[in-house]
Amino acid sequence: MSARHFDVIVVGGGHAGTEAAAAAARMGAKTALITHKAATIGVMSCNPAIGGLGKGHLVREIDALDGIMGRAADEGGIQFRMLNRKKGPAVWGPRTQADRKLYRLAVQRLLSDIPDLEVVEGGVVGLIRDSSVIKGVSLESGEELFAPAVVLTTGTFLNGLIHIGDRKIAAGRVGEEPALGLSADLASFGLKLGRLKTGTPARLDRKTIDWTALEVQEADADPIPFSFMTDAIVTPQIACGITRTTSETHRIIRDNIHRSAMYSGQIEGVGPRYCPSIEDKISRFGDRDGHQIFLEPEGLDDDTVYPNGISTSLPEEVQEQFIRSIPGLEKVRILQPGYAIEYDFVDPQQLDLSLAVKGVTGLFLAGQINGTTGYEEAGAQGLLAGINAARLAAGQEGISFSRTDSYIGVMVDDLTSRGVAEPYRMFTSRAEYRLSLRSDNADMRLTPFGISLGCVGQERARKFTNYREQRESVYALLGELTASPNEMASAEVPINQDGRRRSAREILSYPDRNWSDIARVWPELRAVDAKIAEAVAIDCLYHVYLERQSADVESVRSEESRAIPLDFDYDSLSGLSNELKLKLGAQRPQNVAQASRIEGMTPAAVALLVAHLRKNTTQRMAS
Repeated sequence: MSARHFDVIVVGGGHAGTEAAAAAARMGAKTALITHKAATIGVMSCNPAIGGLGKGHLVREIDALDGIMGRAADEGGIQFRMLNRKKGPAVWGPRTQADRKLYRLAVQRLLSDIPDLEVVEGGVVGLIRDSSVIKGVSLESGEELFAPAVVLTTGTFLNGLIHIGDRKIAAGRVGEEPALGLSADLASFGLKLGRLKTGTPARLDRKTIDWTALEVQEADADPIPFSFMTDAIVTPQIACGITRTTSETHRIIRDNIHRSAMYSGQIEGVGPRYCPSIEDKISRFGDRDGHQIFLEPEGLDDDTVYPNGISTSLPEEVQEQFIRSIPGLEKVRILQPGYAIEYDFVDPQQLDLSLAVKGVTGLFLAGQINGTTGYEEAGAQGLLAGINAARLAAGQEGISFSRTDSYIGVMVDDLTSRGVAEPYRMFTSRAEYRLSLRSDNADMRLTPFGISLGCVGQERARKFTNYREQRESVYALLGELTASPNEMASAEVPINQDGRRRSAREILSYPDRNWSDIARVWPELRAVDAKIAEAVAIDCLYHVYLERQSADVESVRSEESRAIPLDFDYDSLSGLSNELKLKLGAQRPQNVAQASRIEGMTPAAVALLVAHLRKNTTQRMAS
């Protein structure tokens, strides 16, 4: 069997793998995407939804770099809702429930449209290496594929083990084989591995639910797309049902909690604190009168319903008992039981900011293998790893994102500098500069960078350039249009009667003013495109705050640009505690900003490190 050669090999066809393969191929790399079954590429393993609080920001950033998740979500979305809409735009959370089939087919079609991308069916059993240099992968079939860059995106498949009560099933997800052997390969590099877990609820038959007994949640009347490339949502929108657990539900779970895989001690891995199982909820918050459950149809022509909020690893017969104690579900038929799954992950502190494994040339990791949870977190990592794998194959240096320019940067910095004690989930609260890292301005922040990297296609680049020129033109115009308090009052836009002329831009900076107000004062503004008008109005609203924030941002960027050599001798830093020397030596931060976030690092310790780096730089320049 003749060996095949590629520039980049991506292992895994989930959300991280598809973004990694698509990004690498867009960069011009000949790319192989290896997956057990091509038909499962783009499958939503758990909840049928994309986006949410913090997560929606990541989807917008993936899209700004020409990734595929946002476009697939727009094609498959059947209930678009903007979360936190009553709050400021900085914390808006775009989300859509998705039709599983439509989403999966959209992902597969988008991948098929990308040149230089080949899907290879098979299971990877090992890495081909020459000492610490990656050469390719070995397949179960005996075939070997070679490439200078390999991206592992194994999701929950790495030694995956499903738990339903006391039953254990070796699987990556229901009905699919786990990835075995790769963990040993990773450990052979000296990498530290651990176990994490996640879970999923039972799937229910829509026809057996009493929908008349449920509260209804409708989609937004004006669905806002995820992708800059989507002009309008055309997929039909549906409503969800809402119900709650009862005291009887809680009693059944308490009486049987010892039979839950997690509470019986069968599961080693730590689960996500922000997406707890129903057993966790009853154990920790059992005094509540009930826990909310969203009944989410999984497709327009699919009778499967996802009960969001009752993930479980209880035995099947107990699941049936407690689910039927919930209003509206008294006669429900369970199509598939819920389960917990545990899997291996790699401590992400062993990666650099490009998601390359430190000390191993050509190996990148993305997604749940790095200790994260969620489609969006996986997709964002996959995109970054794919870009850097392609750059490595082309002989270029890796790139990274900053905490100051993206949620991707926040996430990767959190993972690589702090590691994980539980599955990592993105929240807006993790971003120090969330006023500037809004979901509405992801394109303005990242698409120019993507164009310079070569990962943004011509169609998007042209459309974005035109959009940016319009946006900047309108913003400049608003600074030139001025009116006196009397002129504004005559247009029914009352303002403080202080005699001072104000620009349209200044008026829009007031929280109680909007575009329709300034269009009454300056009628020519009524002709501005609604999308441009909304974006510029938000820019004006946050302008003053962002000016105040700019000094902090520049300070962080300065620290991030001060790199620390990988072989830096921390033992030579006299005045630094032995504990900090050990932590710095173990974590090997890439720059001063990362070092400053290590637990125990004081301002004095940071100053000492900076002084030493400056001294070394001066000595190198002198020599």
